[in-house]
Amino acid sequence: QVQLVESGGGLVQPGGSLRLSCAASVSILSIYCMGWYRQAPGKQRELVAAMYSGGRTKYADSVKGRFTISRDNPENTMYLQMNSLKPEDTAVYYCNAEMTVVEEYWGQGTQVTVSS
Repeated sequence: QVQLVESGGGLVQPGGSLRLSCAASVSILSIYCMGWYRQAPGKQRELVAAMYSGGRTKYADSVKGRFTISRDNPENTMYLQMNSLKPEDTAVYYCNAEMTVVEEYWGQGTQVTVSS
């Protein structure tokens, strides 16, 4: 069982920045892929950014150049630095850990609201 605890969400004005954190209960080097997803009201959950154990990353087109995924291996923590935030980035953001194709875990989610 892997536990994921997100933090860092909140209310920010358009153009502002936030950094989300996801602390894992296991070594993140043992996790095949860690990612951030988001779900806005009335919409499906979507991938925002992901990082594989080897360091390769991928981003949704809508956040490329604005968001950066990173990790601190000794702290077993993954981050999502979000810059130039837009109202359409408003959503609940979830941390995901994919151990294998059939084993994955989710955090509880953290609300990000971009509004003036």
